[in-house]
Amino acid sequence: MASKLSNSVLYLMSLSAGLVVANLYYNQPLLNLISDSFNVTEAAVSNVALSTQLGYAFGLLFIIPLGDKLSNHKILQFDFVLMIAALIAAGMSQTLIALIVSSFFIGFTSAIPQLFVPMAAQLSDENERGRAIGIVMSGLLIGILGSRIISGFIGDAFGWRVMYFAATVLMVILFIILKWKLPNLKPNYQGSYGDLMRSLWSYLKTEPSLRLAALRGALGFAGLSAFWTTLVFLMEDSFGYGSTVAGAFGIFGIAGALGATVVGKLSDKVSKNKIIFYSALLLILSWLIFMMSGQSIIGLILGIILVDLALQALHITNQNIIFSKHPEARNRVNTVYMVGFFIGGALGTVLGAVAWQQFRWEGVSWLGIILSVLILLAHLFFRKKTL
Repeated sequence: MASKLSNSVLYLMSLSAGLVVANLYYNQPLLNLISDSFNVTEAAVSNVALSTQLGYAFGLLFIIPLGDKLSNHKILQFDFVLMIAALIAAGMSQTLIALIVSSFFIGFTSAIPQLFVPMAAQLSDENERGRAIGIVMSGLLIGILGSRIISGFIGDAFGWRVMYFAATVLMVILFIILKWKLPNLKPNYQGSYGDLMRSLWSYLKTEPSLRLAALRGALGFAGLSAFWTTLVFLMEDSFGYGSTVAGAFGIFGIAGALGATVVGKLSDKVSKNKIIFYSALLLILSWLIFMMSGQSIIGLILGIILVDLALQALHITNQNIIFSKHPEARNRVNTVYMVGFFIGGALGTVLGAVAWQQFRWEGVSWLGIILSVLILLAHLFFRKKTL
């Protein structure tokens, strides 16, 4: 049977995922400029980034399950109208409170790329599903990594408000293209929104493969979050560099993001158990390299490439597994998985900061090794129960 998903639509979803998720991260390089603009402290302005991330968490939990109940075009129409309004409001904010509230809604509506991943899985043939997921994930990851670079440049050249207005124009154009080109999917779920939300717990409780995938994803993302949280401290402590250089290291993570496409193809042909096993080993190797690279830029670059590649291999394989189990509820199982993934990232940020404070870079490296070993052990001990 021929695939229902053309390459043009697949790459449109990949591009869209990257452009929308970038809205989450534009503010991070702009915080100093925003702080000066409103004459507030760095601690106060950090609430802009926090509010955006909280908004994303709420959007992930309350919007994405709707993909199993409502037409994707209807969800996109509501979401993009609110997103565009929030971006305009952020650019026009005259107080920090107004910017914080606007940022929450930017984060809330920017969870929408998580609809594109199960959409790609649904529209693909079974033997092409991994490839499709990998391509969409590559776009999403490049959007995350590239957004900070673009935002820093525009902010320095034109001011922080221009970044929000530029993002507004991008979202208007993107919405028109998606409305025109994206297939209109109409799911069959007939229950209420309350029933839809309650079913999230049901899938978590009854599906061992989903629980194990969420655990693996959470542990992997916890390690990556610990790394990016503490890298700026290492740059200042060991090399005398600031946050700009630390952020520029994201460029090397793009290599891992591009590798997501290759891994997606592999997951259609190679045993998923093997991919997860070797991904966990590669994560452990990455953290060993990090441990030995406290004084080596080259070592850090190599570690970043490997850790991003390993995590994306793990992440894409996890999603391929969970999407194959419940085709009627792909958005809900993706919600459960991504909430676990997000919780892991938040926990990793906290643990990474504590590890740095107590034991510096060696402590952070040991944290990453322990988290990666836990992924391997969880997979080896519980995988048979999930088949």
